Amino acid sequence: MTVAAVVVAAGSGERLGGAPKQFRQLGDLPLLAWSCRLFASHPEVDSLVVVLPAELATAPPGWLAEYGALIVPGGPTRRSSVGCGLEAAGDARLVLIHDAARPFASEDLVRRLLLSARTHGAVIPVLEPVDAVKQLTPGEATISRTLDRSILRAAQTPQVFLLEEIRRLHEAADRSGQDAPDDAALCEQAGIAVQTIPGERWAFKITHPEDLALAEWLVATGRVRPADGA
Repeated sequence: MTVAAVVVAAGSGERLGGAPKQFRQLGDLPLLAWSCRLFASHPEVDSLVVVLPAELATAPPGWLAEYGALIVPGGPTRRSSVGCGLEAAGDARLVLIHDAARPFASEDLVRRLLLSARTHGAVIPVLEPVDAVKQLTPGEATISRTLDRSILRAAQTPQVFLLEEIRRLHEAADRSGQDAPDDAALCEQAGIAVQTIPGERWAFKITHPEDLALAEWLVATGRVRPADGA
């Protein structure tokens, strides 16, 4: 099965402050380059699409050319930006959708996702919550109940889908104005089964300053390193 990867890097990173986080330096590479190297060098990935903010897509950073990526402008929301990337993903059979804010996803995670997707179609990596999870009373700060964390999972990216199927769901969401917290949610709402596999602790999302500090420490101490270059 041919495989495309779509890396979503069209956000502003407002919660992190300063310049867009996808272009922050992380070790010897911009943060976005970590994901580009992962997919450009992976033996099972055939093509790469990178979704940038519209104002940057027409004049992307020169270093992006190293990865042979097709650059496309994103939309006003993550969901719409993913839709833009899917439209540019050609006729691949499978597509990996990944947030650039997760720089440390591994080659092995991609391999395991694709192995499962060849049987199940839609597959996402998940983690078991380590904390007690509380549900709040709507509109209040009081707890209404404690959830059973044995049946709860936190979703990560990359997430993999049959390209034509997830493209069709995004096109329908465009027409209806529907949003979704991640791409698997569109499958869930359409009644399409989504398989899960164990995720990776290091594949966390850089959202807040302390996340970036942890990422910088992991790189500085050699606990993570970028994939081999394309």
